[in-house]
Amino acid sequence: MSEPLSGRSASPHTGDLSTAEQTYIPSDADIASFETNSTVSPPLTTESFAGTPMRGFDPKFRNFPDYIIGITKEIWEDRGIATLHDYYAPDIVVRSPEAVVRGNRGVIAATMATLAEFPDRQLLGEDVIWSGTPETGMLSSHRLFSTATHLNAGLYGPASGVQFRYRILADCHARNNAIDDEWLIRDQGAIVRQMGLDPVAYTRDLIAREGGPERCIKPLTPATDIQGPYTGTGNENEWGQRHAGILNRIMNADMATIEREYDRAACVAYPGGVEGYSFDLVDSFWMGLRAAFPSAEFEIHHQIGRDDPAMPPRSALRWSLKGRHDGYGAFGPPTGAEVYVLGISHAEFGAVVPGQVKLRREWTLYNDIAVWKQILLQTGAL
Repeated sequence: MSEPLSGRSASPHTGDLSTAEQTYIPSDADIASFETNSTVSPPLTTESFAGTPMRGFDPKFRNFPDYIIGITKEIWEDRGIATLHDYYAPDIVVRSPEAVVRGNRGVIAATMATLAEFPDRQLLGEDVIWSGTPETGMLSSHRLFSTATHLNAGLYGPASGVQFRYRILADCHARNNAIDDEWLIRDQGAIVRQMGLDPVAYTRDLIAREGGPERCIKPLTPATDIQGPYTGTGNENEWGQRHAGILNRIMNADMATIEREYDRAACVAYPGGVEGYSFDLVDSFWMGLRAAFPSAEFEIHHQIGRDDPAMPPRSALRWSLKGRHDGYGAFGPPTGAEVYVLGISHAEFGAVVPGQVKLRREWTLYNDIAVWKQILLQTGAL
């Protein structure tokens, strides 16, 4: 059952109001506020966010978002790379649009290579939208804002000193204090553009540096994917359902959905480091993507909605487009190449005008470099 549009939120783990909420004792200042304004609600206490102990997880983590944000900092910024032997299962499947990696040894090697190239990298956790239980496994959709300086040679060429700012969206399945399945999208197009490079030229050079079309690392497609242990599809919360409905209608060419469902001042962030406001940018992004692949099959693979204390209603979707590059749009003239686009979208909802709930903030990522790689490899335009 979906949760109500309004009303007091329940604990994300138990479905019941926390003890701290039930035993709230107002201060003198609060009592004065209640006497002058009867609509004031008791403030949330820090205990309201503690959650309940997670069976099978280290008790130092107060809840699942704390686990996800905490291990990310521990691994990357605290240099606890060796903890990946514990926090990542030995046979973990990590899918990114660029490739599929199996096993935590490959993850450890990639982590060390990234930190060698960007030693001051920070990963700032903006949100964790999650579903599941500690007993059955939990799926987090983690949104991060990354800062890094290109101080040493690596994947992006000789050290340039460029300071990067870009987002990452990652879906991770965890059970018994370890992640065993992951879908990861970093805004590689933003990095390339911030280096002053053309995405198509960069992709051609990348294919050459990886050994040419026969030997280069192949992007993620259904043919290269590996089935991992997680087979869930999220939850039935109404905010995930609403977000899925919006995206399905847009992908079915109902572009008028944008002005009906988005707030006029909606703040949005898209691939390539694009950020802005309002209908025109939203329309331009989604129209450009769909127009490039008009006959491609759109599918939502995972859907989460959440109502949490002190947070706006929000949702996370993982989706794909699979089909031919047979239209004019975000990827230039049609080539007929078979393309697979993996995407993740986050959204926040709210009502500035009472009764007029709108999508107020959106973050969507896919990796346009991986899409160009598929097109170039199939067309031979190298």
